[in-house]
Parts: sequence; C-alpha cells; structure tokens
Amino acid sequence: MNMNEKYYAGAYWGPRKESPEECATRLEALLRGLYEVEPSFTRWFQTGKSRKDAKLRPMEPIRSELESLVRRGKDRIVEEIGYRVGGWNGVDDDYDATGFLVTCGSYATRVSNACAFTLPSRGPHAEQILTAPVQAGLLRAAVVAWEPNWGVATSHALSSLMDSRTGRGAPRIGWVMYLAHHLGAMPPLPTPVRIEPVEDKGTLIVLTPERFTVSNPEHVALAERVGELLDRAGLLKPLQPQK
Repeated sequence: MNMNEKYYAGAYWGPRKESPEECATRLEALLRGLYEVEPSFTRWFQTGKSRKDAKLRPMEPIRSELESLVRRGKDRIVEEIGYRVGGWNGVDDDYDATGFLVTCGSYATRVSNACAFTLPSRGPHAEQILTAPVQAGLLRAAVVAWEPNWGVATSHALSSLMDSRTGRGAPRIGWVMYLAHHLGAMPPLPTPVRIEPVEDKGTLIVLTPERFTVSNPEHVALAERVGELLDRAGLLKPLQPQK
C-alpha cells in the first residue's frame, strides 16, 4: 500500500446565482454536518496570514457571522464569480491538517462552484480521516449542504490516471463518489462496491472499504470497471461547456 498518495475531496455544481444569505445558510449546514463526521472536524478557523492569526478567528456555525464572512469573500472585479470562503481545522502539522475552500454563488459559465477539501497525508488525523466511513461522511455533509451535481473523495494519483477517461467538467471516478439523481439511473455495480442514498438528492458510491491506492492493481481495475459502467449508463457526461 502506498501511504505517500495525497488525497482530496470535493463537491461540484454548475452556475447557480445565490445571495450571501443563501451561501451562508449552506455553509452553516456544512459546518454542522461535519461535526458528526470526525472529531477534528468539530472546529474550524478562517484562513489567515499565519496559524496564530487564523486561530484568533474561529468559524462558528452562526448564520449572521457566516454571512459577513461570505460577503468579504466577494470577487472585487467580476460580480458573476460569486464568493470564496476558506477554512482550516486548526491542526498545526501541515501534513496532518484539513482545509476547505468554497466557491459559491457563481453564475459565470466558466467558473465552477465547488466545496473542495485538502486532506491530511500522514499523521494520527490522516490515519482516521483516510478511511471509507469518514470520506463517505465528509462527502455526504458537503452534498446535503451544497446540493452539487457530483462529488469525489480520492487520491490525486487516481485522478491523474482516470482524467483521460472523462471530459472536462464531467464527474470523476474515485474512491468515494457522489452522483445526483438528475444525472441518470445508477447501473448495477460489482462487489465490493457499496452504494448509499443521500436523502432524495443522489447516490454515494464507495469503491472499496479499505483505503484506495493506485499501487494496488485490483483497486485500479475496479475503478476502471466502475468507470466503464457509469459511462455506459450516461452518468459521466461533461456538465460544463468545453473551452
């Protein structure tokens, strides 16, 4: 097993004009949802010039405060780009910390709205966070809050390997995936793949119960097989205009 693979997670949706109030409501839902996933996700801080500066600015799930934070993240030049808000979970070791960056309220055709997480690569938090239940829980919290078209929690190595199989703006194949119901019907998938509903919004797909790595040829073969089945079902079509 290659423990040097670096992982990330993200939920993605197309142009959706939303107000600072609406974005703040969704951000509050994200923070509250993450509380239930993992102990190191129970506190977040606004990103700052330094760790010391950031720790003076906790990010609480209080809608009025989050609305002010969203407003401060407004793009100063192009209104359609919406708002950007970043958070950090306060773990001092960069390799063991988690952070997120949200782009919301964008209605520019070529700017994707997203809730993207940088995940730890090594350390005690990494060992707990890089598990199938936590990755599924993290993605579920992002889906419930932001109602994206698709999402993924996976390694950068697998994304690089699989990117050639999907078009720009299309859902990516990964260790844990989410596909909204409106994209199409889910086909039968091989074992050990597990699928879970996310309320009435869509489906989580977990490829393996153990940590997925590209150094395991069985994992890669499974990802390729699932990708073929999802593509054949029409679920991997590009969702954004091509450049």
